[in-house]
Amino acid sequence: MKDKITNQKLDKYFKITSSALKKVKKNRIKGKEIFAKEIIEMCSNYISDAKYFKEKQDFVNAFAALNYAHGWLDAGVRLDIFNVKDNKLFTVK
Repeated sequence: MKDKITNQKLDKYFKITSSALKKVKKNRIKGKEIFAKEIIEMCSNYISDAKYFKEKQDFVNAFAALNYAHGWLDAGVRLDIFNVKDNKLFTVK
């Protein structure tokens, strides 16, 4: 079922994005804390939104919110706001 957003697929992406969030929280770059804080807050807000949508059985919007959350983290890594070299969780150089 590659064309369906299932509960299992959502759970998988909740785990991936939560792991990525934990990793960036531990690897902030000095001097860029203001940017890191904003990215972490945005990611956390989108994860919260995703949980809300999942509870409402709105899997499409839950999945979209998780993708936005992870996108914020990826952007922070690419912009060197976080010192992360994990190419399984992020699109690193």
